[in-house]
Amino acid sequence: MGISNRGHQIIHFLGDLFFLVFALWLTLVIRHLSLPSLELFKEHLLPFSILFVVWVFVFYAAGLYDKRVMILRKRLPGTIFNVQVVNVAIAVLFFYLFPGLELTPKTILFIYLIVSFILILFWRTGIDTLLRKRRKQRVLLIGEGPDIDELAIEINENLMYNMEVERIKPSDMGSDFLKDYSMLIIDLRDEEIRKRIPEMYKLMISGTPVVDAEKIYEDIFGKVPLSSLEQQWFLKDLSFYSHLVYDFIKRVVDVVLSFTVGLLSLTLYPFIWLAIKIDDGGPVFIIQDRLGQGGKTIKIFKFRSMNCNDKGVWVKDMDKRITRVGRLLRKTRIDELPQLYNVLRGDISLIGPRPDISGLKCKLEKEIPYYNIRTVVRPGLSGWAQVNQEKPPQSVEETKERLMYDLYYIKNRSLMLDLKIILRTLGILASRSGV
Repeated sequence: MGISNRGHQIIHFLGDLFFLVFALWLTLVIRHLSLPSLELFKEHLLPFSILFVVWVFVFYAAGLYDKRVMILRKRLPGTIFNVQVVNVAIAVLFFYLFPGLELTPKTILFIYLIVSFILILFWRTGIDTLLRKRRKQRVLLIGEGPDIDELAIEINENLMYNMEVERIKPSDMGSDFLKDYSMLIIDLRDEEIRKRIPEMYKLMISGTPVVDAEKIYEDIFGKVPLSSLEQQWFLKDLSFYSHLVYDFIKRVVDVVLSFTVGLLSLTLYPFIWLAIKIDDGGPVFIIQDRLGQGGKTIKIFKFRSMNCNDKGVWVKDMDKRITRVGRLLRKTRIDELPQLYNVLRGDISLIGPRPDISGLKCKLEKEIPYYNIRTVVRPGLSGWAQVNQEKPPQSVEETKERLMYDLYYIKNRSLMLDLKIILRTLGILASRSGV
């Protein structure tokens, strides 16, 4: 399944590149009302090639290569249009910074926005239609429980996987029908299934893939099911010695970026100070007690966005405690700029599980088993849970969901995953959908 997913992502990526280039050629046709000469096309292709690379990163940040986003047709037009608006804005900045390119792209960029949007939209919807028409593989999923139910629904309803899942309970396994399927997905946590592993080895030798449901679940949803947590899981999946080099590089990046961005952001501070003072005249900054690495209490600095200090109470949508200016600060995440000082000091990292408010510690540890495991790594300004959940947790159930994403990050943390989170965070901020 993983190879199939990567194959789809590669197809989308190569198609996007082709139609970005073709959109440029077609834009020149429309702009000059004639076929462009090879010299004219080359003249534009060279600088635009640099932009194409940047634009594909924006596509990635917007989630257009995610397994689940690629097939959500209702969201596709709006997502592609917003992405192309951002890309054209990047192009305007690019040509402004490099005026020596001797191009006058104002009209061309406007035409390109329309042409590229139409071509990319037709390409994405067209290729997805073709992928849907392939003959589905018969897959047998053996297991039971909420996680297995969620996995079965996702694979059956997400046409990208091109699979038709049939479900049986471990107690209903027969002796000879397993070979009738192109793949077996099994829940290795089940004792009844583990008894049948020798028989399944024979299937693997004969060419039938047998895969662990927990691994497939993590690959698809990007989170660790809480039902898989047990003492052996922590011994097996939480290795810290293998991350020593990663931790060192990450700390260097934290120091360099937090110092640079923090210094540049100081130009905004007078305007933020003035806006808060005009709004309600209260203090500009707020200091919160949060849980740092190892469960230690750390002091987090923020621009004040509420008319009171949040001491262990979840912030709801349209919360009346949020001020008018505070709503904008939270929407754009500007309220968190002072936390760059916390990053520089080493209290938090740029990327990691979000630090919880200390007032919620006892409640969450009591309600959610193994909850404090998320503090084994340094918390961060942004994290895997933040770029996957639509909004911050506002209940115990939503906090459980966040923990699943946090555990996935802790288990799979790497520089590439951190880069992916940074790009996703920038995509959220660019689309003004962050909370």
